[in-house]
Amino acid sequence: MSENAHKSLGAADRRLLAELQRDGRLTMQELARRVGMSASACWRRVKALENDGVIDRYAVIVNPRRAGFGLTSIVHVSLARHERRNVEQFVREVRRHPEVLECYSTTGEADFYLRVVVEDIDAYNAFLDDFIFGLPGVSQVHSNIVLKAIKTDTALPFRT
Repeated sequence: MSENAHKSLGAADRRLLAELQRDGRLTMQELARRVGMSASACWRRVKALENDGVIDRYAVIVNPRRAGFGLTSIVHVSLARHERRNVEQFVREVRRHPEVLECYSTTGEADFYLRVVVEDIDAYNAFLDDFIFGLPGVSQVHSNIVLKAIKTDTALPFRT
């Protein structure tokens, strides 16, 4: 399925995806019951969604604070020059660091926005000193420390 796979998602697929986003541990029988189809038809649709890449993976959502990660920062990174090797190295290194949960290349004031989660301010300072400030081409770094998470949804807004 192409990047435009959403155009071919039918109502049943959207219902399946909405239910799986709410609870990825549903049995196939329970999922089938909730969306109104047979278990075998449900299994085939889920397998097709997995094979087509619509379902990327299954995951557990962990509460960061309860797991000991008390600091979240939105980091705005600007590069001095957009030389290919600097950009490629930045992307490669960001992908290697588990503290970076999300990274977006953007238009606007910063070239990249990162969501970084660490244990505390000391760990964040070490992350900046040992990683971000050492990358070639980085010209500016602005941090926004998250005081309170207002909404942290992961589910896409399927209309069913």
